[in-house]
Amino acid sequence: MTNSATASVSTASNKSLWVAFAIMVAIFVIAPIWVYPIFLMKVMCFALFACAFNLLLGFGGLLSFGHAMFLGTAGYAASHAAKVWGWNPELTVVFGTLCSTALAFVVGSLAIRRQGIYFAMITLALAQMFFFFSLQAPFTGGEDGIQGVPRGRLFGVFDLADNFNMYVFVLSIFLVGFLFIWRVVHSPFGQILKAIREHQDRATSLGYDTDRFKLLAFVISGALAGTAGATKSLVFQLASLTDVHWSMSGEVVLMTLVGGMGTLFGPVAGAAVIVTMQNYLAQLGAWVTVVQGVIFVICVLAFRRGIIGEIANLIKKPL
Repeated sequence: MTNSATASVSTASNKSLWVAFAIMVAIFVIAPIWVYPIFLMKVMCFALFACAFNLLLGFGGLLSFGHAMFLGTAGYAASHAAKVWGWNPELTVVFGTLCSTALAFVVGSLAIRRQGIYFAMITLALAQMFFFFSLQAPFTGGEDGIQGVPRGRLFGVFDLADNFNMYVFVLSIFLVGFLFIWRVVHSPFGQILKAIREHQDRATSLGYDTDRFKLLAFVISGALAGTAGATKSLVFQLASLTDVHWSMSGEVVLMTLVGGMGTLFGPVAGAAVIVTMQNYLAQLGAWVTVVQGVIFVICVLAFRRGIIGEIANLIKKPL
């Protein structure tokens, strides 16, 4: 393929991505007219969480079963900073993100020493350790969690108790996080990450320090998951054990696979589907997990690329 043809294909691909991005933004901007804003904010928080996880699994090939610890860590840190220390919301989100970043560096430094199922089991074991720490630590509130977290005033001006202001705040965080992941994926670092996913030994033979790249990807993923967790704690004014439980790590895997692993927009679609199911099937109680399991099996068997993956394959454009 000539350079001009390659450039033409790249331009067409970028155009399709920008069109998809514009559609996604338009949906989130217009949707509050018909849909409850709190529900949409929950979707955006989990969408950012799933996008962060997809950066690790879909583009790095690393399956973590402990990503809930980053979501929950930031939630507890942000809630404590807002309720006990009285910090402004923008500072609490940054603080929560920094806490999850530090934890991701420690966990990643231990976990990337192994590959495959051993990597997944190490992350799961460390996440379970953190769950029991959260259960016993006095500042987390134990089984009650941290309740009544004040949303505060953004930059000391905008009262986030107003759902409209809160919605704009959450949407801004989600879009910034999404665009950051987009940039990472299409950067030289992202290309090396994909090379490691496809064939780590070959990447090593080319002179790349694969462990260093995997650790950086793990830290970025954990940091963005923390941003989602800190934001979510402000939306619901609550930080609880649910966010650090192993089942939350399972849910983000489900969101990524249902939406389309290794795609930019797949985790957003997957998060929307799973959160919608949980919301509208809540009356089924414990049967919701059974329904999720059935959908997961159907997706794996019939739609192996996920929702966005199948759409991208149909229109022959990367999404």
